[in-house]
Amino acid sequence: SKIKMSGTITKDEMEELREAFQKIDTNSNGFINDSELTELFKEANLPMPGYKVREIIQKLDRDKDNQISFDEFLSIAKELKGGDIAKSFRKAINRKEGILAIGGTSELSSQGTQHSFSEEERFAFVNWINSALEKDPDCKHVLPMNPNTPNSLFTAVGDGIVLCKMINLSVPDTIDERTINKKKLTPFTIQENLNLALNSASAIGCHVVNIGAQDLREGKPHLVLGLLWQIIKIGLFADIVLSKNEALAALLREGETLADLMKLSPEELLLRWANFHLENAGYSKINNLSSDIKVKYFCPSNWRSSSDSRAYFHLLNMIAPDGSKADKPRIEINMSGYNEKDDLRRAECMLLQADRLGCRQFVTAADVVSGNSKLNLAFVANLFNKYPCLTKPEGQDLDWGKVEGETREERTFRNWMNSLGVNPHVNHIYGDLLDALVILQLYERIKVTVDWEHKVNRPPYPKIGANMKKLENCNYAVALGKTKAGFSLVGIGGKDLNDGNPTLTLALVWQIMRRYTLNVLEDLGDGEAANDDLIISWVNRTLTEAGKSSKISNFKDRSISTSLPVLDLIDSIQPGSVRYDLVKTGTLSEDDKLDNAKYAVSMARKIGARVYALPDDLLEVKPKMVMTVFACLMGRGMKRE
Repeated sequence: SKIKMSGTITKDEMEELREAFQKIDTNSNGFINDSELTELFKEANLPMPGYKVREIIQKLDRDKDNQISFDEFLSIAKELKGGDIAKSFRKAINRKEGILAIGGTSELSSQGTQHSFSEEERFAFVNWINSALEKDPDCKHVLPMNPNTPNSLFTAVGDGIVLCKMINLSVPDTIDERTINKKKLTPFTIQENLNLALNSASAIGCHVVNIGAQDLREGKPHLVLGLLWQIIKIGLFADIVLSKNEALAALLREGETLADLMKLSPEELLLRWANFHLENAGYSKINNLSSDIKVKYFCPSNWRSSSDSRAYFHLLNMIAPDGSKADKPRIEINMSGYNEKDDLRRAECMLLQADRLGCRQFVTAADVVSGNSKLNLAFVANLFNKYPCLTKPEGQDLDWGKVEGETREERTFRNWMNSLGVNPHVNHIYGDLLDALVILQLYERIKVTVDWEHKVNRPPYPKIGANMKKLENCNYAVALGKTKAGFSLVGIGGKDLNDGNPTLTLALVWQIMRRYTLNVLEDLGDGEAANDDLIISWVNRTLTEAGKSSKISNFKDRSISTSLPVLDLIDSIQPGSVRYDLVKTGTLSEDDKLDNAKYAVSMARKIGARVYALPDDLLEVKPKMVMTVFACLMGRGMKRE
């Protein structure tokens, strides 16, 4: 609501002005001082030098006490017509008020571009994190955050602990708890925590290319919220896959196979799940996937088209426990609010019922009515995770043999691609590469030029001949790999990518990932071509110079299964970083080796190496992944040199 700043002030405007004043008066002492005014201009995207702010205070400060009281603020508001200073002040209040009114705040990034962020998302994430980490003693120093304090979230993530904990909640065991710095934090140990969080977020598939530890330490709102949303979403979507949740087969439609169901993204499965229950309730389906084939998100208008919260009422009614299971007593959903005429009040009645299921998370009544896409998606995902209410179909002729979970290698490659920000997001490594668009984007990351304009077909593909267009892309991708990238693609054709052939698709993806890893070294090392021998000799030289006894002969060296060469290398790059009292030595069991591997992978990320490999890759000495670990550490070491 913009404030009219001229002449007499109505009662409503007076209230709005008081609200505006209170928002600027951050310490609530009844006065606005220069630092609060500086903050106002900064938040309203009108940064102003200190002398200018003092000039404004002097001009508006009627009783010359170096601060502005509400009465002074009011009298200024009446005559804020002309004059540069008055204009800037009015603009700042309007801008801040307007932005807050639509639920977002803006800030000026270092590049000078404006970034908006959603006030609703901030509020929702604060509540989600508060409940998720409520019992964690390591977070007591920042939790619970006050959802009504605008900066509580951005301050709380500043030391990296909450971020590390949220990553482990989404993908358990990603970060070895022993590597998180928790006590007596200093700027250096905070930096380590943030490195650990960012590199681990990257390893689980978050796109973190343009976020640095400094951004998180400063609590840049749009970057913090963007990263948190990715971490939370990965956790919410973890079980919305057929291989982990066979009951999803209940969502099969006439004539579909399990393979068809496996191709759907978690968003599409959630939509289908909601519609499955709505159909059984005799309620009209919701059709809310964006028409843009590349970005498969719930679109903001989705739940509104189904009369706001009415669809949710039916969904809650269908999934609430009926008492048939001993561990879940019956919960009767009270539908009396369903006919409430006022959208907001109806949404609030619905959320009271969601609360009885322990699912009042992510959305407020206003978010339901406005159809905030992310938060509604998170709300539905949380409902699904707690009350899927699906039964695996029995007796149908379904080919369960093909429903396999992702291999570790597939997951690593998929997370690596997603961390580079490919579009569309890769949910299924083969199914989502069938038109080669992701492969072509990866080529650009390894400096292979792609002729997007003349050689690439993009969606939406025509109904007739769609596969032909995709196959042309795949042929182009293989040709580029052979001619421009110099890859060894003997026996691999475009059709293999288009068919989703696992072995041959992975063979190409691995060569791209390898080149990406080596390019980083070449950029650091004056363009000298990097290869396995170069990395191995660098590793051994660095270990020797640091007085370590470990060495490796190649990336299949069995000594790597103990992770000792990796830990020694980390300690050579950053002396004193490895706590050797935590490292198991001597004759090691498999559990001891895994313990070392977990510690090694987290330590590598903590000292700033973006490692995608997993502890099991070290334990089993998987040469490809082992190579990437040493290459990333070499990159880190060269930066230090």
